[in-house]
Amino acid sequence: MEISLKVKKALVGGSSKGIGEAIARQLAESGASVTLMARNEERMKSIVSQLNTDEGQKHQYLVVDFSNFDTFKSTISSFFEHNTIDILVNNTQGPEGGGALEKNVDDYQNAFDLLFKSVVYTTELALKHMQKNRWGRIINVASVSVKEPLSYLALSNTIRAAVVTWAKSLAYDVAKDGITVNSVLTGYFDTDRIAQINSKKAEKMGIPEEEVRSSMEDLIPAKRIGKPEEYGYLATFLASDQAAYITGTNIPIDGGLLKSL
Repeated sequence: MEISLKVKKALVGGSSKGIGEAIARQLAESGASVTLMARNEERMKSIVSQLNTDEGQKHQYLVVDFSNFDTFKSTISSFFEHNTIDILVNNTQGPEGGGALEKNVDDYQNAFDLLFKSVVYTTELALKHMQKNRWGRIINVASVSVKEPLSYLALSNTIRAAVVTWAKSLAYDVAKDGITVNSVLTGYFDTDRIAQINSKKAEKMGIPEEEVRSSMEDLIPAKRIGKPEEYGYLATFLASDQAAYITGTNIPIDGGLLKSL
């Protein structure tokens, strides 16, 4: 099976590194014109210069601050005044780690703005063209913690669960328009985010980071942490015509980590 996204335009959040970058690179390899969206302008500029252009694609980047919803709202609104997209990958940096007793109501509000409001607002803007064109793909980068909450990620557990239930509701409403909405439940991947979480756990437990990573790998039936490019393959399939009948799903990509059905 060959996936072609030629003439499709994609907007990928959090794409200056990690999973977002891997998704952007694979979408470009499959022929899409990609707009990167993140905070690090220099990094995005470098990635854009490396993306595939064999299919005549035109890539660009958009500097945003997901952690400030008001400025994000202004920036993304301006973008959609002059651009349309066919594929939206909703992905932001994660909120600070920590257990439920370590967080207060303001922490939850900030996480809500970061993980939920930015996703819903961007999707609303993107849907106008998708519905008019009767084709669209919305892919939400979520977490396995919406099924099996992780005690040290209370904010992420809570708000990402809201995202996937919203996505399920949206999928029902837009399926008739040829638009699919799917959420990917992310397991452990070799990214800066995992490195930061492991570093904090190691410090809290008073053990080496290598020991924390090894323990993490032991939890995974595949006995390894995922490669970001593997995530890119799944996202690209979900963005394709071949995945037109897949919508409203929560798809784990976790090496078998989840124990629940």
